[in-house]
Amino acid sequence: MTKLFSQIIAVVAMNLRSLPQRFWMSFAATLAIAVVVTVLLSFLAMSNGFKETLTGAGSDETAIVTRSGSKSELNSVLGRDTVNLIVASEGIAKDAEGNPIYSPELYVVVDGIKRASQTEANLPMRGISETGFALRKNVEIVEGRMFEPGTNEIIAGASIQREFSGFELGTTVRFGKTEWTVVGIFSTGGNAFEGELWADARTLQSQFRRGNSFQTVRIKLAEPGNIDGLLATVENDPRLILDIQTEAEFFAEQGDALSGMVKFGWGLSILMGLGALAGALNTMYTSVASRASEIATLRAIGFSNVSAFFGTLVESVVLSLIGGVIGAIAAYSFMDGISTSTMGGNFTQVVFRFELTAELFKDGMIMALWIGLIGGFFPAFRAARLPVIVAFRNAA
Repeated sequence: MTKLFSQIIAVVAMNLRSLPQRFWMSFAATLAIAVVVTVLLSFLAMSNGFKETLTGAGSDETAIVTRSGSKSELNSVLGRDTVNLIVASEGIAKDAEGNPIYSPELYVVVDGIKRASQTEANLPMRGISETGFALRKNVEIVEGRMFEPGTNEIIAGASIQREFSGFELGTTVRFGKTEWTVVGIFSTGGNAFEGELWADARTLQSQFRRGNSFQTVRIKLAEPGNIDGLLATVENDPRLILDIQTEAEFFAEQGDALSGMVKFGWGLSILMGLGALAGALNTMYTSVASRASEIATLRAIGFSNVSAFFGTLVESVVLSLIGGVIGAIAAYSFMDGISTSTMGGNFTQVVFRFELTAELFKDGMIMALWIGLIGGFFPAFRAARLPVIVAFRNAA
């Protein structure tokens, strides 16, 4: 066993030392694998960043109420009477005066101009109250001040200010026939709320002619994750046709919006991987053919066919892993931390960052490893079964 292991090490070392003699062929195979890994990690980083932005906005301490069947806030409509009925439920946290803590909120779509492309995009504008501000974690005014209730003042999320033009502190923006003044910039730690504009709910109702209607109600739960009291109210009152979820569950569902894009990314990467696999097979078959005399000599002096097999297979795996590392470095250098926006479940822009994690790097390296194993197996099998006489004749 020790002898076999020593033979394998010797053949692997010989094959790796001879790589410069096959530089361009090896380089082409390595580059193909690097491109595959870069593309795969780019799609996965986009999906990961999008989901992190949305799930980071959700909390088990808050319930969100929407009209039954609504797949997004934009499609939901709730009247004041509905709000009054649902907030009388059990299981709602109370303030010092014994009043339920809740925030009925309006959600409208306004126009914005992307800085990068100078094209128009839909932006979410939310009508909230001071309670709605307090219900969200990690929210703080980083520039300026909070809007004054009853005025046409707005505060813009830091992501909005970064990705879209015209929302600097002190600027005036026009939505339809109404002008609004940006009096503050807020941060929520990079989650989805940071990509919104916030204004006083009552003012927004008036300016957008929404009467006394809202899109959602956010309710602080007495016990995190426990929405049984709210569900019981809906079940026992036929007037309430509502969906109740924790905020964490709601945003987790919204995060599935890019699932199709992720599947496309995997599909594209697999197709490109097949191309890289073909290149790896060609490279390794050429490697075996160019070293036929070396393989024959080793076999003639007592080296086993197992050592020839593993020597060729390891060469393929090493080239693939080098390509994987190069692809991962390229993806990290050009993609990680990039801020962009895409259409979310409310038909408005969601601002997020590409995020590459250790788990994603592992996925990229696993794909590179599989390409190397499959691409090297058959040439390695051929090298192991190559008759010594034939090998010398081919070499000659």
